[in-house]
Amino acid sequence: MAAIAPAPTASPAGSAPLPRPASAPIARSVEIRDVGTVRRDSVDADRWTARGTVKVTGEVTVREGELDGTVSIGGKLTADRLDSRGMLDVEGSVDVSGKFRGSGEFHTALAMHAGDAEFRGTTRATGPLSVDRSLTVRGSLTAPAVTAGSLRLEGEAQVPGEIVALSVSARFSSDSSLGTVRAASVVLHGKVTNLIDKVLGRLVRVTVRRVEGDSVDLKSVDVQFVRAPKITLGRDAHITEYEGTIVRRHPSSRVGFESRSRAPYGLSR
Repeated sequence: MAAIAPAPTASPAGSAPLPRPASAPIARSVEIRDVGTVRRDSVDADRWTARGTVKVTGEVTVREGELDGTVSIGGKLTADRLDSRGMLDVEGSVDVSGKFRGSGEFHTALAMHAGDAEFRGTTRATGPLSVDRSLTVRGSLTAPAVTAGSLRLEGEAQVPGEIVALSVSARFSSDSSLGTVRAASVVLHGKVTNLIDKVLGRLVRVTVRRVEGDSVDLKSVDVQFVRAPKITLGRDAHITEYEGTIVRRHPSSRVGFESRSRAPYGLSR
């Protein structure tokens, strides 16, 4: 009987090479801890703790983030919960599905969204800022537009577009400028100055283009137009035009057009 030839160990000449097995996806890290000066391409973890000076050139995706120091992110930041103390600078958008707490300085170059947000210090969003439920700001807020379930502000704000919420309560301690405020309940109180402050020109100017709501309470602010069934004008409040009913009015409040000119050099109005 003839011997059986063994099977060839190599592919015949001219045949295609065998395909390589697909590489397994990179698993998400359970926890990443960065301490000191650290540079990363990206972060993908259940929990990310950063203390020091940390730069991430790409995206960050975490369930929980705890940042303390100076953190710079070149891409999008996505988290379920985020705590930031110090300075956080994000060149992409920010999306935090749960609570976002920031203390110090926070800046995002694009839009920001959060379930709830609480900021202390300086908050700047180049894109619109959206919060599903409660937004609290103690310090400075700058954004083109704000949407929230409720907004509570203590400090100063520069929002040229719309502020839309169920309730807005703001107490201003520095010069501020708002576009349109729309909410069922609106409370806008500027800093009431005394005679010495007026003589020295230490006035806090708060200007608002338009306010619409069911109940509007104004004090030491200047509003071009108000539409509300109930309008309360407190001390030094001024409205140019309105639709609705003024239910209470302080003697120092003003209604109607006012001509204003810059005070001569060395004098203040």
